[in-house]
Amino acid sequence: MPASDSDFRQAVILSTLRSCQLFSGLPQPDLEAVAGLVTVKGLGKGDYLFHEGEPAQGCYLVQTGAINVHRVTATGKEQTIHVFRAGESFAEATLATDRGYPADARAVESSQVLLIQKHGFVELLRQRPELALRMLSAMSVHLRVLVGQIEEMTLRDVETRLANWLLKRCPDPTATDACAVELRGTKRDLATELGTISETRSRTLAKFRERRLLEVEGRRITLLCPRELTALLARNLGEATT
Repeated sequence: MPASDSDFRQAVILSTLRSCQLFSGLPQPDLEAVAGLVTVKGLGKGDYLFHEGEPAQGCYLVQTGAINVHRVTATGKEQTIHVFRAGESFAEATLATDRGYPADARAVESSQVLLIQKHGFVELLRQRPELALRMLSAMSVHLRVLVGQIEEMTLRDVETRLANWLLKRCPDPTATDACAVELRGTKRDLATELGTISETRSRTLAKFRERRLLEVEGRRITLLCPRELTALLARNLGEATT
């Protein structure tokens, strides 16, 4: 007997839940209980999912596309907290408080997300302590991301921030062999993550190319000699190299 549209939709939702760290490994009955709380939302590029201070409807899981979670400073400058992509969850912290969303969320490309309804999910957490522990684990991962973001933004200039960003994604920053870093988003997204504008990001990449530190092809940035970039970062930070 052919599967109905609702059966197919349920199977897709279950597959998306399994792809997320928060829900991977959960028993099938628990996954199905979570799936029963899901609303699917489609967003066009530039559409807002929520704004800072709005009442929290629940937490989200990216099915396709990318969601930029950010805050706007008093001077009007947008500061990216993180760009969440397929399989990543966010806004879990709103489940434990009556406060609204602490930031804005906007699609940076055509996206589809799963909204996991707050009230039903909180009740499910009370019934399933293991799921509550997974929530804590996911939130700790987000906290590490935020700490890393703060660390990167305190570095003195864009050159230093870019070198730091690239080396964090290189398996061996002391290697002399080339290492490729794939951008998951656009170069504009990279500028946002670095807390700068596209023109400054382009000039800094061009400066690194002139020094033969890297090559850029599409979304791939190849570090020609990670050790040399590490030495540059150390000099910029005033650290000794060994």
